Amino acid sequence: MADEQAQQPEDAPKKSKMPLILGLVLALAGGGGGFFAVQSGMILGGSKKADHAEGKADALKDPYADIVFVAIDPLTIPVKAQGGQRLLRFRAQLEVPKSHQEDVTKVLPRVVDVLNSYLRALEVADLEDQTALTRLRAQMLRRIQVVTGQDHVNDLLIMEFILA
Repeated sequence: MADEQAQQPEDAPKKSKMPLILGLVLALAGGGGGFFAVQSGMILGGSKKADHAEGKADALKDPYADIVFVAIDPLTIPVKAQGGQRLLRFRAQLEVPKSHQEDVTKVLPRVVDVLNSYLRALEVADLEDQTALTRLRAQMLRRIQVVTGQDHVNDLLIMEFILA
């Protein structure tokens, strides 16, 4: 058997690499053509120019043009502590769409009442945690949105939160 393998002719014709090269060139040309067709909008897209112009107009529009800030009167609230009472000074503003500014201003006394009631129920231990302000802010915003209506207040911005 070893003799049979040794006697194989070494002059066997080699396979041509032309089909491999031709296939590679056609694959690259097809990929480039497909890329061009998608980018130019001939396939899978409408007019790219219209989309681009619309995006530019949105980018130039002021994102803060439709909002106003409604100030809440500063609150000074006694907070229960182990050695007696401490005072919490709280001042905030509400981020409101311009179309709802008058509505929110009308119910501002209710907002102050809700915040006052919520903050009076807190203890010093509730305020000393590092994540307390984030948690309290979310709780207060939810209560404010219940009073004013779901889409009337976007956010609560805490301007001052001092425990003295």
